[in-house]
Amino acid sequence: MKILVINCGSSSLKYQLIDMENEHVIAKGLCERIGIAGGHIEGKTFDGRQFSEEIDLPDHTVAFGRVKDALLEGECKVIDSLDEIAAIGHRVVQGGAVFDHSVVVTPEVIREIDNLSALAPLHNPAHIQGINACTEVFGEEKPQVVVFDNAFHSTMPKYAYSFAIPQDLAEKHQIRKYGAHGTSHKYLVERYAEIKGIPLEGTKIITCHLGNGSSVSAVKDGKCIDTSMGLTPLDGLVMGTRSGSIDASAVTFLQEREGWTPKETSEFLNKKCGLLGVSGSSSDMRDNMTAREEGDKNAELATDMLFYQIRKYIGSYVAAMNGVDAILFSGGIGENSVHTRDAVVRELGWLNIRLDEEANDVRGKEIRISTDDSAVEVWVIPTNEELAIARDTKRLVEEQ
Repeated sequence: MKILVINCGSSSLKYQLIDMENEHVIAKGLCERIGIAGGHIEGKTFDGRQFSEEIDLPDHTVAFGRVKDALLEGECKVIDSLDEIAAIGHRVVQGGAVFDHSVVVTPEVIREIDNLSALAPLHNPAHIQGINACTEVFGEEKPQVVVFDNAFHSTMPKYAYSFAIPQDLAEKHQIRKYGAHGTSHKYLVERYAEIKGIPLEGTKIITCHLGNGSSVSAVKDGKCIDTSMGLTPLDGLVMGTRSGSIDASAVTFLQEREGWTPKETSEFLNKKCGLLGVSGSSSDMRDNMTAREEGDKNAELATDMLFYQIRKYIGSYVAAMNGVDAILFSGGIGENSVHTRDAVVRELGWLNIRLDEEANDVRGKEIRISTDDSAVEVWVIPTNEELAIARDTKRLVEEQ
């Protein structure tokens, strides 16, 4: 059984075609800077063929069309027909209170995902684009499955996921912390346990999924007890275009002074803030690090804010769990930004963490970057949300 996994982020689309007989990746790739100038797609096949192309990617539908072409045509062709693909699995950020487990796509499921778009305005609409594009290409008969990011965070205790508002309003409107990136956080802790050959029971792990969207989670005994994203993916860390945590009074103040509607305010906080808003030039961490090195003070401030906030969340989660055994870095920034990991870990000396500088000088590789005598292990673990999604897709398709 071959399964195509589509993982749409707010400005990216990862894909993998996986043979589930041995969980072997036949082909994989990444579309970057979707909706941002300088779009890029790259991919490679199991036998080492590769391609890379600079191409305008105005939205996720265009990106998916390019992925389809890469699988079927050109030097990196890996299938002769779309019929070879048995099913498609999708990552969906927000299932709200409606979904706490993976489901097969139906028109009703699509409507519910759309209804939840207010909770993930940068993601759920993009997911629907991906689902609809797949339906157009493959037909309605081809099974599709959605895996929800909030499912892993459903184990948070009520005191961690609740907001301090009247509970009748919270229940009426389902206002609570849902979190996101759960598929990634779950994969990271399970992969860490696999590497170490230990059970998750008794462990205290902090997972840092850092990319254009970023979140940090506290995972105790293999279960999430807290996470930085909230009702929507807007909360928490400074991100590519999202403000992250902000005083609610600052929001209402801006609305009042600027005359913004709620929709305009949401658009501002989700798409015009974060690294982009502070730097004034780019939402991409790589661009900001280059500008920082060239002396751009706004880029320096934007990146310093991110470093500081990552450290602050780690510290708070150490307190929440009364200790930590391991800190795991993943995501586009977490896996590839040597400077980010260095800036974060070097300020955690109070935990008796010691960074191995040589080991840390790595990008996209699974490796321990703390020294042998470090009291807390620090790892880079490239996330594999696609494999987790493929496993759920296979299980649900076979159960039909």
